[in-house]
Amino acid sequence: MKEHELGARVPDFVQHNSTYYTQEFDKIQNASTAQQVWSWNSGAALGGSLWAAWRRLWGLFWILLLLELLALVQIGRGAWGQAGGELALRHQKLLENIATRQQQLQAANEAGNHAAAETAGRVIANLTQVAERLEQQIGQESNTALLYLGILLLLLVRIFAGFYANKIYQRKYRRWRIHSSSETSGRSWRSCVIGALLLLAITPLTIFRFVALNPDRVLADLSGGWLGTKFTITKFPLGREVFNYAARLSDGAFAWATATFGRVFDGVVRAVVMLLDGLEVVLIATPWPVVMLVLVVMAFRLAGARVAIFTAASLAYLALFGLWEISMITVALIGAGAGICIVFGIPIGIWFGRDARAYRIAEPALDLMQTMPAFVYLIPIIAFFGTGKPPGVLVTIIFAIPPVIRLTALGIRTVPEATQEAALAFGCSSWQLLWRVQLPLATPSIMTGINQTILMSLSMVVVASLIGAEGLGAVILEALQYAAKGQGLLAGLAILLCAMVMDRIAQGFYRQKRNFAR
Repeated sequence: MKEHELGARVPDFVQHNSTYYTQEFDKIQNASTAQQVWSWNSGAALGGSLWAAWRRLWGLFWILLLLELLALVQIGRGAWGQAGGELALRHQKLLENIATRQQQLQAANEAGNHAAAETAGRVIANLTQVAERLEQQIGQESNTALLYLGILLLLLVRIFAGFYANKIYQRKYRRWRIHSSSETSGRSWRSCVIGALLLLAITPLTIFRFVALNPDRVLADLSGGWLGTKFTITKFPLGREVFNYAARLSDGAFAWATATFGRVFDGVVRAVVMLLDGLEVVLIATPWPVVMLVLVVMAFRLAGARVAIFTAASLAYLALFGLWEISMITVALIGAGAGICIVFGIPIGIWFGRDARAYRIAEPALDLMQTMPAFVYLIPIIAFFGTGKPPGVLVTIIFAIPPVIRLTALGIRTVPEATQEAALAFGCSSWQLLWRVQLPLATPSIMTGINQTILMSLSMVVVASLIGAEGLGAVILEALQYAAKGQGLLAGLAILLCAMVMDRIAQGFYRQKRNFAR
């Protein structure tokens, strides 16, 4: 499209002051990428966020509104705020504390308790000295600097609006030329009124909040005490009452679920205990040289010589520092948690990869499991399953299973449609398509999911120690409690080595299998 045609529709777009905008848009359009274009918009500089609302530039409106609000707050604090406001609050609290201590002193004198009276007198003397120093500092404080800073910031915001408004408006014009049916154009007094109402709703209340030393008390005084008891601007009204009510409902729900499904929860715990006992018999009851030899040989056979050397060095580190037994407990916890995640996660991921509707239904639950803070999981786990190592495995499963499900589903979904159609054309059944086409092509994504699951199981070891899970996590927790830096570092390195050995063996086995297939 020719340059004169690019600006041909500017009057239809701006609907006001079209000659000016045609010239400015042409200047911006014809400038090279490296060239700095100076385009000044006096209306944007004077109107600020209101001009942006008038031109329906809502992104620019919110940016300018926040910057202007920051500047106006500084101006308000400088013009109307009490000098040394924070210090004044501290001084007021000190005076209240001194008055309380004087009452205690008077009561001690009346009771004839000379020791308590002497102590109260010393405290009053010390608090009085601090209050005098604060009073001197308050006298030296001045809000003139805040006033000048706010004015300077407001000028800078308006200069920014003046220089960048045309560039932003020209981008909107380009979008409008492509999507004229969905992109707005022209000026709108309705949008300007909405912007003004937003300014009136946000700006005065925010400035009042930061200027007044105690805004809730000021509101109470202005309303004769009625408004202060029913409305505050520093905290949501009735928020604590609603929270307490919801907490009581949650407690009742936990109690009902525990009483109703107690046998189910006990069965789950027994199954996890059996798995952990089996792993601990293999890893702990067996002599450590035998376990070390078997692990090194397994690493060599499955992943190669380099992984075997790394495994031997890692296990030697655990044995040398006396961390063998608790490290094997940690390996059992990680192995049980990650193993259950893999056994159940891969089939679920295959199902979700082949059934998009099922994945869409389960996706919010997977999002919740991945985004919920790890410590929050401990609350329902303790309520339903108690404390100890089995609940530690269960909380690891909840936290670590989403990656293997998601990445398995992703691997199945990314298998090329042409490949699947060709396999079906040659007579593959649905089962053969899964085992001979989809799973081999999705294996890299599945192995990445296994890797992430192992690492996330590792990260839960320390958190699970808070509910009684033993192992290296308990050592790190003890190091945190007593600030034992060396102990925590050595135990953390041991956890890292355990997880790396497990991951290197799994990844090395996959690489060797892929190379053999080639």
